[in-house]
Amino acid sequence: MHSQDENILSEDSVKRYVLPAYNLQYADISQIKIKNTDKQRAVYKVSNDGKYYCLKKVYFPIEELLFVYSAIEWLYRFDVNVPRILATIDNNRFVSFKNRLFILTPWIDGGKCDYDNMLHVRNSILNLGKMHKVTENFHPIPGSICRKGLENISSSLNRHFQQLLIYSNFAYKFRDTFSSIFLDYFDNCIRLAEISAEISDTIDRKKLSQTLCHLDYVNKNIIFDKNDNIWVIDFDKCKIDYCVHDLAYYFRRLLKRDSTDWNLDLLLNSLNNYEKYHPLNLDEYKYLLVYLSFPQKYWKISKDYYSNIKKCNKKYLITLLEKSVNNCQHQLNFVEEFKNIIEEKFNVKLMK
Repeated sequence: MHSQDENILSEDSVKRYVLPAYNLQYADISQIKIKNTDKQRAVYKVSNDGKYYCLKKVYFPIEELLFVYSAIEWLYRFDVNVPRILATIDNNRFVSFKNRLFILTPWIDGGKCDYDNMLHVRNSILNLGKMHKVTENFHPIPGSICRKGLENISSSLNRHFQQLLIYSNFAYKFRDTFSSIFLDYFDNCIRLAEISAEISDTIDRKKLSQTLCHLDYVNKNIIFDKNDNIWVIDFDKCKIDYCVHDLAYYFRRLLKRDSTDWNLDLLLNSLNNYEKYHPLNLDEYKYLLVYLSFPQKYWKISKDYYSNIKKCNKKYLITLLEKSVNNCQHQLNFVEEFKNIIEEKFNVKLMK
């Protein structure tokens, strides 16, 4: 971190110049996290008279912050537990200090969602279904930039599929340790990518429902308090997007783990719970299938390796690659079975 940033984001500096806006200048403050990337952010825990707060330095401009504020307030209005952005003593929703924006919310005391606790999984997927249902007509307040995702998944998956073919040529050329591991698992991974790319071409994007999406709905952002109430935190990435994108992101993080290991029953039971709030159509099932099918880590690690083969940390990327391919056969079995279930459910043939 640059020394100037270090000084501005120090606990002492924040306490002196940011907390007085909330009449918390005598509070205790401790830095929890700091990321000095292009999207620089910092998180602090603030305590005062037995009350605890989360102070965050955000990485986006005011217009996007207003969108995030709108999202949180909308969900709060529909009884979704979210930490609201608190007002300053001047009734503002942020503090600007040295061209950096800070927001304050209550500190949610609890534990993150445990993916091995089936009650946590059930309640978190029900909650996501509810969030998508109540935000179908969401609109941000005036002055906001309306964030939108709505990426063409077919375009990106076909591009990534072609890149994997290029990386296979590199692997045959270099014949190093990384390439050897890459080629050992290539058949399974390219089959996963092929299924993903081919079926994605048939998705009618006009039939994908759009809602407000969290887009980082993972266990660290899903908190269960002491009364087992579920809270959703960190809306930094939220956008208007396809609800099935939000859902697919959640499932990929859940299923790729060793203990859940592409468990089809877990997916189907969770989908049943989600659809109590937000039923999915054929194109949304296709989207979910292709998103879960593509060997994302295998592609990403290979891209990092072959794009920078002379300077990358080869030992580190080899370790990551080995870990990423451990369950690829299970993933392929899962995808084939899920594809068959979709074909039976909708009486269609998904591939030629």
